[in-house]
Amino acid sequence: MPRYTLTVRDGPRVEREKFDELEPAIARLQQRASEIRGEGRLPGVSAFREYSPDERVKARLEISTGRMLKKREAGIDVMGDNSIVAFSGGVFRNPMEDVGERDFESAIADALRE
Repeated sequence: MPRYTLTVRDGPRVEREKFDELEPAIARLQQRASEIRGEGRLPGVSAFREYSPDERVKARLEISTGRMLKKREAGIDVMGDNSIVAFSGGVFRNPMEDVGERDFESAIADALRE
């Protein structure tokens, strides 16, 4: 039974892949994040107020492990300006830091350990 699930939410599309080990899951997360960032930036929008690209989430990529009651999740948000923000937690997300060009593997592994 696979231990890790990578979920990629890119606009209306949701993809899930399962992995037995953390390292291949992180490698795939990195690959997908690079592909998404390569699509370009999001524009600002106006809906009740102005939202700049850095306030919009372009895509969310998360790795989860465990079962329903003991589930752990961590991942990254690719923002509209193509910056990367790491997070941990499921329903209640805890933003960790803007990782910029920092090593994805360290950011995700740190988040899963918390």
